[in-house]
Amino acid sequence: MFKKILIANRGEIALRVIRTCKEMGIKTVAVYSTADAESLHVRFADEAVCIGPAPSSESYLKIANIMAAAEITNADAIHPGYGFLSENARFSKICQEHDVKFIGASPDMISKMGDKATAKATMKAAGVPCVPGSDGIIEDFESCERIAEETGYPVMLKATAGGGGKGMRAVWSKDDLRKAWDSARQEAAASFGNDGMYMEKLIEEPRHIEIQVVGDSNGKACHLSERDCSVQRRHQKLTEETPSPFMTDELREKMGAAAVRAAEFIKYEGAGTVEFLVDKHRNFYFMEMNTRIQVEHPITEQVVDYDLIREQILVAAGVAISGKNYYPQLHSIECRINAEDPYNNFRPSPGKITNLHAPGGHGVRIDTHVYSGYSIVPNYDSMIAKLITTAQTREEAINKMKRALDEFVIEGIKTTIPFHRQLMDDPAYISGNYTTAFMDDFKMNPPVEE
Repeated sequence: MFKKILIANRGEIALRVIRTCKEMGIKTVAVYSTADAESLHVRFADEAVCIGPAPSSESYLKIANIMAAAEITNADAIHPGYGFLSENARFSKICQEHDVKFIGASPDMISKMGDKATAKATMKAAGVPCVPGSDGIIEDFESCERIAEETGYPVMLKATAGGGGKGMRAVWSKDDLRKAWDSARQEAAASFGNDGMYMEKLIEEPRHIEIQVVGDSNGKACHLSERDCSVQRRHQKLTEETPSPFMTDELREKMGAAAVRAAEFIKYEGAGTVEFLVDKHRNFYFMEMNTRIQVEHPITEQVVDYDLIREQILVAAGVAISGKNYYPQLHSIECRINAEDPYNNFRPSPGKITNLHAPGGHGVRIDTHVYSGYSIVPNYDSMIAKLITTAQTREEAINKMKRALDEFVIEGIKTTIPFHRQLMDDPAYISGNYTTAFMDDFKMNPPVEE
């Protein structure tokens, strides 16, 4: 087992990893930028090393600085969390070359699954259902026209190096194709330095449902059932739940088996997520694989009583998994609390938290790195907390979430708490009848005057 793990991340996920390491008797090293000196992950780690100034490019994305921190603290493993360098094949390879265990996917695995076009070809070979469309990157516009005709409109153009909704365009007819092709390529080139495009059939009324998997170094994998991540804004998840209100026992078995087949086909090691689009007829199609821990992993932990970070560490240390699949025994919902103003188009709201009261009680979990007096800086993602409620039924979990949101007080900045509170009263959400287009028609009620 590892003696000391460096956490190459910040905020709530860094604190989350530190907690499990402490429970396992493993020493921890926090790294931080100058902007994060007062963050809780710095306070609760056994050691902390400043790795640079506030910009991510000069700190949390600076591989040389992170490796130097690992060297001077004698860390024998690095946990990358999510975001930043968690799916960076070069970082994984450098760790490998310096005999520091990267608690995540191998460089080859990240490269295979990180490029969406390559990942799709791999999944086709594994016999996992894929969305009809192009085989790999589209060479030119003439090929784009031909593939669109063969696939049948509507289609979706996607950047092969994409993420966060960048370089994506829905095309409903041939007349719109040229404009979409040009603008998607320009945006992809500007965002990722890569204008490679591929095309998929546009799935109508889709749900975004992902399957949590864990694989070990022996090539064995298991699944921990699904999470429904369909409530999104600009392709960014806002809330997630498990089990999915759209799921049937038969569909869960099929999707779980496909996800395990995908993981075992590529001999996947570690915790990962196989993401699917599911249409209104419950046909499911592979979308992508995330070769890291997910933001929304706590809801899975709550319904199957399983520490995914602990399992990541055990698998990285060479421990074999049991191989059995896990199924939800309870219902759990996560609301991502962001420092954003939901009444002003979710505009970022950095600043100092002047007062904070966190909710509690049975079935309420909060993962956060902030506290009263903490300053939210504008340099990083705006998520400041995850509020998770767990109960016997979905209705009880929603009611518990309403109560917890009413108790959650964060003053000094704007947050998305009012959005989530309104969401929990929304008839479409309560019925479970929502798709990835849910936010297109969602309007915030006027703020309540105090």
